[in-house]
Amino acid sequence: MQPITLRELEDLMRQYVWEGEWLSFERAPERPFDELGYDSLALLETHTRIKRDYGVEISEDDFGRINTPQGLVDFVNTRLRAA
Repeated sequence: MQPITLRELEDLMRQYVWEGEWLSFERAPERPFDELGYDSLALLETHTRIKRDYGVEISEDDFGRINTPQGLVDFVNTRLRAA
């Protein structure tokens, strides 16, 4: 499977932003999700989509440590390369 990019993650997550200004992941890859307008429900939905679309399981512990778009992209791509 092809690696996920910041742009693809942004497109996947865009539907889960409810308030605040939209800031591109490519412009703010290390900014925490909560500062970008994503709450825990948005992250849970994202986890479900990543599991379905990419076949990557993210444990609750791992998900708690991944708090930026770049961190999530790196995590998913590391798992995809290992598969």
